[in-house]
Amino acid sequence: MDAANQQKILGYFIEEAKEHLETLERGILELSSVIEDPERVNEMFRAAHSIKGGAAMLGYGSIQKTAHRLEDAFKVLKEHTLSVDRKLESLFLTGYDVLQDLIEHLQSPMGLQEEEADAIVSRSEPKFVELQDYLKQLLGGAVSAPRDEMLAVRTAPAKVSIAPQVKNLLMQMLQLFKQQDTPASRQQLRKICAGLAQLAPGEQGWQKLLKAADAAIANPRLSYRVLAPVVIKELKQGGDLLEMGKGSQIAITPELQQLVVAHSQAPQQITIALDPQAAAKTLLKVFNKQQISQIVQLLSAGS
Repeated sequence: MDAANQQKILGYFIEEAKEHLETLERGILELSSVIEDPERVNEMFRAAHSIKGGAAMLGYGSIQKTAHRLEDAFKVLKEHTLSVDRKLESLFLTGYDVLQDLIEHLQSPMGLQEEEADAIVSRSEPKFVELQDYLKQLLGGAVSAPRDEMLAVRTAPAKVSIAPQVKNLLMQMLQLFKQQDTPASRQQLRKICAGLAQLAPGEQGWQKLLKAADAAIANPRLSYRVLAPVVIKELKQGGDLLEMGKGSQIAITPELQQLVVAHSQAPQQITIALDPQAAAKTLLKVFNKQQISQIVQLLSAGS
């Protein structure tokens, strides 16, 4: 991925992360009342979850880990009823400040340096341990499992929105499809497929869809112009079904299946009957008008 596109993707992440930070800050400052509203608690959980996912895909482990720790704590609030006091609010704010600090460093001219990020995370670790311990104390020992064990209890896909992460990853995929076709860019596309698969590891239909998309992308005889309209459209529709709790309805369409089996066909036989305008329309709920225009240009090139 060239520096310009990498910077664009980083900009998308920072912009969304700042919005999620606002959600977290507002919720923590009003925690005593928010705790009575399951939807608002879930909103805070999703905000931390989205930052974690985006940071993981971009390789910012310090941000991923910090968001993960906050996500764990919000999960406790989602699953249990407890009373909020000043100490709990203070501990949540401390965790929030760490996440905000990391993202501000990422946005700075020098960026987020690994050594500096590791130091911030290391200094914050005792406070996150204290937060988990205090949550256990407030629950009277109800939360006795270690943090890693709690992570193993997955929420149903319909309850945790993956839409922001799907959008972010599809935007990254679009940028790559607009670039020159190289082994490196194809490898990045396959990594994005792997990241999308991790969003719902228990959904068999989603996993099969991502496996099919990965197989199509791995075939160097399939041009980006052929791949883009089918792959992005399929993943968008699959993500929508997951969001609606209809993961069982996800299926590989004939268009994608044709790409998967294309390795046994001569290159000139590979044709996909898909109108670029129709493909762009499918993505209207994910991308803004400028991005839709870029998709149309991409799919129309050389046609």
